[in-house]
Amino acid sequence: MPPRFARGAENGSITRSRRLFYLSQSVCAIALLAVASPLSARAQEALPEIEIGADAPRSTSAALPSSHTTAPDQARNSDEAASVRTFTGAEVNATLFTRPGEALEVVPGLIVSQHSGEGKANQYFLRGFNLDHGADLALHLDGMPLNMRTHGHAQGYADANFLIPELLSSVVASKGPYFADDGDFASAGSLHLQYVDRLDKGSWSVTGGSFGYGRALSARSFDVNGADLLTAVETSVYDGPWTRPDEVRKINGVMRWSRGSQDNGVSITGMAYANRWYSTDQIPQRAVLGGALPLWGDVDRTDGGDTTRFSLSTRWSETDGNRASRVEAYVVRTTLDLYNNFTYFLGHPDIGDQFRQFDRRSLLGVNAVHKVAYEIAQFPVETRVGFQGRYDDIRLGLQETAQRRPYDAIRNDHVNEGSFAFWTDSTLFWTPWLRSTAGVRVDYVHADVTSLQTLFDAPRVSDSAGNIVGILSGPFNSGSKGAAVVSPKAGLVLGPFHKTEFFLNFGEGFHSTDSRGTVQNFDTTALSDTDGFAQVARIPLLVKSRGAEIGARTRIIDGLASSISLWWLDFDSENQFVGDTGTTTFGRPSRRYGLEIANHYAPVPWLHFEGDVALTHARFRGVDQLQTLAWLDLVAPGALGYGAFLGNAPGNYLTNAPNIIASLGLEVGESSGWFAALKYRYLGVRPLTEDGSFKSPATGVLNLRIGYRFENGWRIQADAFNVTNSRSDQITYAYGSLLPADALYGLCAGGVAPGAVCSVGVMDRHFKPVEPPAVRVTVGGTF
Repeated sequence: MPPRFARGAENGSITRSRRLFYLSQSVCAIALLAVASPLSARAQEALPEIEIGADAPRSTSAALPSSHTTAPDQARNSDEAASVRTFTGAEVNATLFTRPGEALEVVPGLIVSQHSGEGKANQYFLRGFNLDHGADLALHLDGMPLNMRTHGHAQGYADANFLIPELLSSVVASKGPYFADDGDFASAGSLHLQYVDRLDKGSWSVTGGSFGYGRALSARSFDVNGADLLTAVETSVYDGPWTRPDEVRKINGVMRWSRGSQDNGVSITGMAYANRWYSTDQIPQRAVLGGALPLWGDVDRTDGGDTTRFSLSTRWSETDGNRASRVEAYVVRTTLDLYNNFTYFLGHPDIGDQFRQFDRRSLLGVNAVHKVAYEIAQFPVETRVGFQGRYDDIRLGLQETAQRRPYDAIRNDHVNEGSFAFWTDSTLFWTPWLRSTAGVRVDYVHADVTSLQTLFDAPRVSDSAGNIVGILSGPFNSGSKGAAVVSPKAGLVLGPFHKTEFFLNFGEGFHSTDSRGTVQNFDTTALSDTDGFAQVARIPLLVKSRGAEIGARTRIIDGLASSISLWWLDFDSENQFVGDTGTTTFGRPSRRYGLEIANHYAPVPWLHFEGDVALTHARFRGVDQLQTLAWLDLVAPGALGYGAFLGNAPGNYLTNAPNIIASLGLEVGESSGWFAALKYRYLGVRPLTEDGSFKSPATGVLNLRIGYRFENGWRIQADAFNVTNSRSDQITYAYGSLLPADALYGLCAGGVAPGAVCSVGVMDRHFKPVEPPAVRVTVGGTF
C-alpha cells in the first residue's frame, strides 16, 4: 500500500518544504499545470494519510504464524509503475521452491536457477538479462544490500542462500531504473525484502526428501520487558542426484530485538550463516552423447566451495503527522571460497584448468530517508530526501589450482571501495486522477586497488624462445579510480478510471563495474608478441543505463488483478571484468525491450490463480571488432577445418538472454483442512553465442503440493518437483573446452593444430540438467 499523509501541515513547514519540491518537481509542474488548471477537481479533499504497511496475507501452506510486521515506510509505493508489486510473506511461501532463492520467483518474469552447487549465488533471469549471480538486479534484506561489488567471482554477486523464506513479511519488487531510492545494480529491477519483527506463536518444521534432502527450522518470539525478541535457527543437508554428491551442510540463524512498529520503532538484528558443498558444474554435451559421462556426472570431482556471512543491523523510524523518517545501518562480514573447472583441460592439458576464487569482505553502510507532506497552491505534495552510504574493505583473488591446491595467483588484491548517494523525489497530486513524480539521484564511487601479487606466485608462461617466465603484472595493475553519475527520474499516473490506472515512467540508472578492471593496464596471463606485457583496455567504473515503461493495471473484473507493461532499456556498454579469468571483456552498447503481462485471480477466498508472461528482445548495438578479428583467425586456411569458428562469428545476440519467461500457479485451501498448489515455470530458448549458432533448449518444469492443516496449527505436506520428468537444462552455456578424449587434445599437445584453434578448444554446449523428479515431505506445527 502507498504511504499516506494526514492533512494539517503548518505554514512554516510548507515554506521550508517548497525548496524540496521545486528541486525535484519543477519540470513536471511547468509541463502539467496547463493541463490541470482548467479542471474543477484541482485538488484532493485532503492530503493522503499515512498508511504504512502491506495488504493482509492470505492463508497459505508454508507461512509461519501471523506476525505484526508490515512493509516499511521506505518501501516502494505499489502505485508508482505498472510493474511494481508488493508481496506478503504468505504469498511468497505459497509458491513451490527447491532452494531459498527460488522463493523470489513470486515476482512475475523472474527465473532463479543454479549451475554450480547449492551454496553459490543463483543465476537470475529477468527482462532479457542473464543476471550473472545478481548484476543489475539489486537485492536488499532489511535495508542491507546483498549485491557485492568488485567481487571475487562476479560483479554484483548476490547470495540469497541464507534467506529463511518463512521469516519474510514482505517483498517489494520493482523493475527498471525509474526510482530515485534505487542505485547500483538496479537497472533491470530491485527486490526489497523485509523480515518479520514478531511471531504470535513459535513454529517448527522438519523436512525430508529425495536425494538426501533434510531441513529443520525453529522460530519463536519472546517478550522482553515490553520489547520483542525474535529467534530462528535453520539447518539443512542435501546430496542431489549427482554421481559426486553435493554434500551440502548449511546452518543459519537470526536474532532480532525490536520495540514499536516499522513506522515508529527501533530494532537490532544479528544474522549468522555458514555453508559448504561440492558442486557438479555444467558438463559438455559431447561427453554425454558419446557415453563418456552420465547425465548426472562431473568432470572434476573436487569442485565446490564454502561461504560464511555474519551481519549486525539496526533500524530507527519515526512518524509524526505529515512527516516520516527512517534510518538503517549495517555491518556485514562475508567470506567465500570457490573451486571451479569449466574448460577442463584447455589451458593446462596435464593437470586441468581448476581455479580458486576467494573473497574476504567487511562492509558497512547507512540508509536514511525523510518524507514530508505539504501543499503548494492547494496541490498536495509528498517529498522524500534520502542519503545512502557504503564502504567495502575487500581481500580477493584468483588462483590456479589442481584438486584444490593452488600453485599460482593470477590476481591477488586488496580493494577499498566506498560510495555515497543523495537522492530526492516529489509526487504532486494534480487531481484525484492525475499525479506526477520527478526525482534525481547523484552517486559517487571511489576505489583503491592494491595488488599483493609477488614473483613467487605469479603465473608462469612460455616466451617466444620457449623459456618459462613469470608474469608479475600485479604492481602495474594497481591504482585508484573515482566516478560520479547523475540519474534523473520521472513518472506519471492517470486514474483510476473504472478501477484502471495508466502509468508512464522514465529514468536513468547505472551499474558499477569491478574496480580491478578500471585500473588494469596489462594482461595477467599472456605476453605480447614481443615477450613484454600485453596491454589491455581499461573499463569505466560506472556504466549508464536509461529506460522507459508504459503500462496499465486494472481490477475491472471482480477478483482479477491484471497488469501490462511495455518497456525499453539501453546500456551504454556491457564491458566487464571476468572474475573467472582475471581479464576485462569488451562489451558493446545494448538494447532490450519487451512486454510483460501479469494476472492474479481469486474468485473465492480459497482459490487463487496466477498467470504471467514476459516477452523480450535483447541485442547488442554496433559491431564487435575484436570478435571479428578473432573469428578471422579461426577461418584462416590452416584453422578452418578444425571447426573452432562455429559460435565465434561476430553477431548482435546478447548471450543467454531469454526471449520468453512464463509461469502458471494455482492455490487451493483455507486456514485449516486440505490444501494444494501447482506451479509451472517456463524459460524460453536463449542464444548462447553472439552469432546465435548455439541455442539453449526451452525449459518447462511442473511442481505440485498437497497437504493438510490441523486446527491446532500442525500441518503435513508433500511437495513434488519436476513431476513430468523434464530432461531439459537448468542452465546452458556455449564455449570452447577440451577433454582428453577429444581428437583436438592430441593435436594441440603435439603442436599440430594452430594456436588460435587450441586457445578456443572444442566449441560445444555445456549444460546442467534439470534435477529428476523428487518428493519432499514436511511436518510442522506451533508451540
